[in-house]
This record gives sequence, structure tokens and C-alpha cells, in this order.
Amino acid sequence: MSYDEAKNAENGQNQANFYREALRESKAFREDYKKRTAIVTAEEMPFENSPDGRIKHVINEKLNTKECAIDIYMQFLDPDSRSGKHRHISEEVFLVLEGKGYDLHWDVDFHLKDEYTWVWAEEPKKFEWKEGDFVYIPPYSTHQHFNSDPEKPARLLITTSRIPKALGFDWHEQVENAPGYEK
Repeated sequence: MSYDEAKNAENGQNQANFYREALRESKAFREDYKKRTAIVTAEEMPFENSPDGRIKHVINEKLNTKECAIDIYMQFLDPDSRSGKHRHISEEVFLVLEGKGYDLHWDVDFHLKDEYTWVWAEEPKKFEWKEGDFVYIPPYSTHQHFNSDPEKPARLLITTSRIPKALGFDWHEQVENAPGYEK
């Protein structure tokens, strides 16, 4: 069976080396990968005063480690304080290393017609957590962490995937900064 598209298959004069370049780039990546670190010591993990609060990067794309798919950081929450409020396409999971508190999640409702339409819940859902708990945050939900202890700090180990960013969904928005954040 013949298709009309076949008569257009040989049209055009543009030339490319995309495949050969991909092979060369892949080989260069593999050589570079051999040099990347597989261990990041506590002393090498950088702290950051970020719009989301005080964090310590455990694994980050910019640390040039062998890990290529996820980012991990520790979030430090002072007594009776909170993180910033943000959302991102990647789902987020965290383990409560110490402390107690709660999360507020404004889940997203989206529709795909001619373009994406995003609407976040007016009222958040509240999720209580304590040391040892694991918390899941759905993709693109606006969320914020709160330390409910007036005397002790809380510390969270947070993980997100880099894969959506690599697929072209680099949607990460800071809705509200953490208390005390200075640019």
C-alpha cells in the first residue's frame, strides 16, 4: 500500500550530524562520569539560605556526582517556624529526621483543552508529621512545611526527581519566601 506522504520523503536539502554528535557526546559523558564522585561527605555538602529556608544540599545536579536522576537536601526548620511555600512539577517525598510539625498542601486540579489550565485548591489539606514519618507530595501541589514545636528544631530529608526537568518541564515556582530569607 502506498501513502501520499512517500512522495515528500526525499524533499529537502538540509544535512545534519545529529546521530554522530550524539555518539560523540555519549562517549564524552561516559568518560566524564568515571571522574564523578560517588561519595559526598557531610563536610562537602553545601548549606544555602534559600527562599525556601535553610537547607543543606546532600545531592544536587551542580555537585557533579554519579547520581543523575534525583536531588536530595536537608531542610532545617527553627522552632515554631516554617519553610517557604512553593510548587514544582516533580513529586516530592521526605523523611522526618527530627522534630514534629505539619504540611499544608494546596493540590492542583488541571485540565487539558487547547492548553493546560491549572487551578490550586483554595483551602489546603493539612498533614501532621513527626520523627520517622514519610510524607508524599503530589506533582505541582503548592506546599509548605511547618515546625509545630515551640522549643525544638525540625529537620527533613527531602527528595525530588530531576527527570521532569530533563523532559522540558522545568516548572518550579516560589510562591512565598521563608521567614528571614534575605536575597
